[in-house]
Amino acid sequence: ESFTVVGADGEFLCNGMITSDTRAQAQVNELTGRFGLQELYQITGHSPHTMFTLFKLAWLRENRPAILDQAARILCYGDLLGYELTGEAAIDYSLAARTMCFDIRRKNWSERILAEVGVQPSVLSCPVPSGQVIGALRPALARELGLSSRVAVVAGGHDQPCGALGSGVIGPGVAMYATGTVECISPAFDTLLLNDTLRDANLATYSHVVPGLYFTVAFSLTGGNLLRWFRDEFGQEEMRLARESGQDVYDLLLAQIPAEPTSLLVLPHFTPTGTPYFDVSPVSAILGLSLSTHRGQFIKALLEGVTYEMRLNLDILAEAGVPVGELRAIGGGAKSEAWMQIKADIMGVPIVSLNVSEAACLGAALLAAVGSGAIASIPAATTEWVHPRRVFDPAPANAMRYSERYSVYRRLYDTLKPIGQELNRLT
Repeated sequence: ESFTVVGADGEFLCNGMITSDTRAQAQVNELTGRFGLQELYQITGHSPHTMFTLFKLAWLRENRPAILDQAARILCYGDLLGYELTGEAAIDYSLAARTMCFDIRRKNWSERILAEVGVQPSVLSCPVPSGQVIGALRPALARELGLSSRVAVVAGGHDQPCGALGSGVIGPGVAMYATGTVECISPAFDTLLLNDTLRDANLATYSHVVPGLYFTVAFSLTGGNLLRWFRDEFGQEEMRLARESGQDVYDLLLAQIPAEPTSLLVLPHFTPTGTPYFDVSPVSAILGLSLSTHRGQFIKALLEGVTYEMRLNLDILAEAGVPVGELRAIGGGAKSEAWMQIKADIMGVPIVSLNVSEAACLGAALLAAVGSGAIASIPAATTEWVHPRRVFDPAPANAMRYSERYSVYRRLYDTLKPIGQELNRLT
């Protein structure tokens, strides 16, 4: 998504344009109108959004055309690093797809799309499979780093599919569940799926870093950051105790939550939403508060709300033909047994915590190991390196109560959105 424009002499022609740069909304609207939403989706597997490279290139063409006219290379950050290391400009299929300039069926740049922004495919990096050797270190760089010039540089991938690989997600029916600042559920599937259900929920389809598989990412931009917000605003006593005792402040907060589901409902859109809505001005809400609500219930309700939102995404995936029967948890939240049990109870499927702390890094390392010949195959590598630590099965009584509350939660966004729009007009 993020990229840098490089001139003929290797100089950077402008500041990098990053994922969160939203200045290209007008270009999103224009190109979507020109192509049609369905055609763009069928070519790229993605729904239009300012995060993607295509629309930033369109912004440059309209507002800084000289920069693109002088471009010798347009490099996303991963291929920029590979280019600096080897002198070869290559990008793996998963990262190429995140530009929305890539034809996911042909696994090559879409000349039709690039023509609309006046960019030649030759200035972009060569698309290659994840795990393919790009080249060897430049001799001068190898000497500077004290490394052999035979060191191979291997194409990695987008962070989410790399994390899925590092979680052992190498076939259908299993998904990575990343719990950090944001929440992501990332399943693999063995058929190229491009359907209305996925498109309407803004669920992209693109190549997994595992050969022969495809991938999507369901995500919420409100995740662990909601618990951090509570800590910063209301957790001063726990932060003091954590400093004095050496305990983790989040353990102190979660020790207060009740065992049973709460009677509260939290619509957790404290940030712009992710899938399925892509709403940059959403409304959030906490429903059911009373004078009898205690601190532990409030904390647990925040975690429940975040998880209801991901259950919504899990259900949409199943409706689209991507059923998930097991979730493999990674990230900081996976360290909390209490939160993992809440997730299992609400999701209604087993949550497996792993012996992996940095799954995306492990996935990239596995690709390097397979690409360089150190390991025979990806299945062999994951069998050797990725192991379950604990399985959290849904507790039947809690799962039933959560299922009843979830049916109410599903109606909250549509019900409250008009109120949120009115509030936004008043601010």
